[in-house]
Amino acid sequence: MKPIKAAGLIMASVLMLLSAACGSSDSKPANAGESSAAPTQAAAATKAPAAGKKITLGFSQVGAESGWRTANSKSVQDAAKDAGFDLKFSDAQQKQENQIKAIRNYIQQKVDVIAFSPVVESGWDTVLKEAKDAGIPVILTDRAVDSKDTSLYKTFIGSDFVEEGRRAGKWLVDTYKDAKEQVNIVELQGTTGSAPANDRKAGFEEIIKSNPNLKIIASQTGDFTRAKGKEVMQAFLKAQKKIDVLYAHNDDMALGAIQAIEAAGLKPGKDIIIISVDGVKDGFVAAGEGKINFIVECNPLLGPQLMQAVKDVVDGKEVTKRIVTKEGVFTSEDAKRELPNRQY
Repeated sequence: MKPIKAAGLIMASVLMLLSAACGSSDSKPANAGESSAAPTQAAAATKAPAAGKKITLGFSQVGAESGWRTANSKSVQDAAKDAGFDLKFSDAQQKQENQIKAIRNYIQQKVDVIAFSPVVESGWDTVLKEAKDAGIPVILTDRAVDSKDTSLYKTFIGSDFVEEGRRAGKWLVDTYKDAKEQVNIVELQGTTGSAPANDRKAGFEEIIKSNPNLKIIASQTGDFTRAKGKEVMQAFLKAQKKIDVLYAHNDDMALGAIQAIEAAGLKPGKDIIIISVDGVKDGFVAAGEGKINFIVECNPLLGPQLMQAVKDVVDGKEVTKRIVTKEGVFTSEDAKRELPNRQY
């Protein structure tokens, strides 16, 4: 290599020092609502990869409990590949301790960004503070955490689960607006303590209380799985003399419940009205057959939005604290028409 003139070397050193000062890890990350006039604060907790080096993303997935989750994982993996990122993917098998272990492993590996879909809402502050102290930004996908310290993560990308519950409740209220007798509802909840289970229940109850004839007579977790949905629905059918409506927090539990309803000699969608959340292909097939009456969509294809957020964070750009996905609702007839277009 040819020698460089001393003056040029000194100038280059000064520029490097100025550049390093802009990314000092001593600064606090920008909070939601702050103006874009503080880009150095937003970038402070992020250690950008060297020029030419791939962005390394550590992603911890809840598990593979449903068709929705499988589609979500594939979306993340495909989008990371398209973006040219080095993705380190782990499956927590629906256990919080596995996710905490994965996040700590990503911290040790010094990844550029950590993203995860929390199994439950609570119990994350300690490990998220470890990531923050290590200068590694965190992005939440699909599910939120209940931490009061919102500086522990950059943004949350996902659905509004409360609104999903409200949409389910509104359809039910409209359907039974002329009911004169009590309408008995059974509820298949998602994983206990998870954000979608808590929020879908809260939103649904908020709306149906406007009609005193709508009453939830039994509510139990089905862990978002088809097998558990079938098992719990069998128990509901044995314990309850009359069930008019089933509200399932996801399609897989609804599909399991349909098996139990049919085994009991009843017609799903007619003898028992079924409302579900997600909108996976199997759910749309059942809706097209009239076995599910109403589906509230929850879009799993979050990969592209996540990769854009990761790139923005690494580049030091300010990102909004909440990124909501666009979703719709579908009656049986809507689902029949839409089925050929479903990507998941």
